Amino acid sequence: MANTYSQINIQCIFAVKGRKYFLTKEIRKELFRYMYGILKNDNAFPLAINGWKDHVHVFFELSPKMSIADHMMMLKSTSSKWLNDNYFNNREFRWQEGYGAFSYSKSQRSNVINYIKNQEEHHRTMSFKEEYLGFLEKFDVDYNESYVFEFY
Repeated sequence: MANTYSQINIQCIFAVKGRKYFLTKEIRKELFRYMYGILKNDNAFPLAINGWKDHVHVFFELSPKMSIADHMMMLKSTSSKWLNDNYFNNREFRWQEGYGAFSYSKSQRSNVINYIKNQEEHHRTMSFKEEYLGFLEKFDVDYNESYVFEFY
């Protein structure tokens, strides 16, 4: 009986609804640890999770048993509930709809991991909008600016 084998590296980027700076340093530390567990429970292999005050980068090896959309639905809904249960009692926290998903070869892993680890440094000189639109352009993604994240 044959098994299914794959090696697909995906970076997903998603943002806080309303682009509010909810993700403080303390919250990010706990949130990223929680997200790591969610991905592991879904048979994905987390490679790097980090972000800034209003968005998250998640880099993982995709499980052949789940789609990217399934992973993102589970990750965003579960982490949103966890954030509201632990930090926002009035249920004000939500992720924006949608996400960006970008694939990489195994030889690119180290560069992507280093990029994600240095989010705080990147955002000293670059806005999230510049970063995200840069990803869409770099990966030659045809997009309509009316349907990209809410940028304020």
